[in-house]
Amino acid sequence: MARIKGAMMTRKRRNKVLKLAKGYWGSKSKHFKMAKQAVMKSGNYAYIGRKQNKRFFRRLWITRISAACKLNGMNYSTFMNGCNKAGITLNRKMLSEIAIHDPAGFTAIVAQAKAAL
Repeated sequence: MARIKGAMMTRKRRNKVLKLAKGYWGSKSKHFKMAKQAVMKSGNYAYIGRKQNKRFFRRLWITRISAACKLNGMNYSTFMNGCNKAGITLNRKMLSEIAIHDPAGFTAIVAQAKAAL
């Protein structure tokens, strides 16, 4: 029985890594060993970045809501407490969008939150 060598799978694996490393600077895109390290590192950065993205956006939404609340004579924490007591279940993303695109609607929400306190 003939012995099967691993050349084909090895080449496929290497080409897959080199394809992921396309566009990297210098030998990181040409040499397998360096490309493999660069791809692993970039994968870690991408994973961490996906987590950070969620944090950054939540922080942005809170800042926007806070600014809109200040215009209506209320601070953020009191507003959120009032929303919870009033039964307003909008998330921070939607509240920030309302604050930007519909200031009158946001003022109505703030009035409801004030009434619930």
